[in-house]
Amino acid sequence: MVAADLLEILRCPYCVSGETRRTDKDDPGCLELVREESWLVCTDCGRKYPIRDDIPVMLIEEGEKWLETPVAELLVPPPTGE
Repeated sequence: MVAADLLEILRCPYCVSGETRRTDKDDPGCLELVREESWLVCTDCGRKYPIRDDIPVMLIEEGEKWLETPVAELLVPPPTGE
């Protein structure tokens, strides 16, 4: 389970870094817990980051793997990264 205080500071790495940084908002890349608290979904870009063994996998490449998958179809628990 991701602690509430950690969820408050975590942001989508795609929305807050480098050339892809969103500048249209004061606080881009906010994340929402979904699917039995097994996934973090960016409320701005829709990238989905799995939580494995209580650790959010916050890699842009990982979020992009699931970009087109509807939230209702995300696997619980998330598949391993292997």
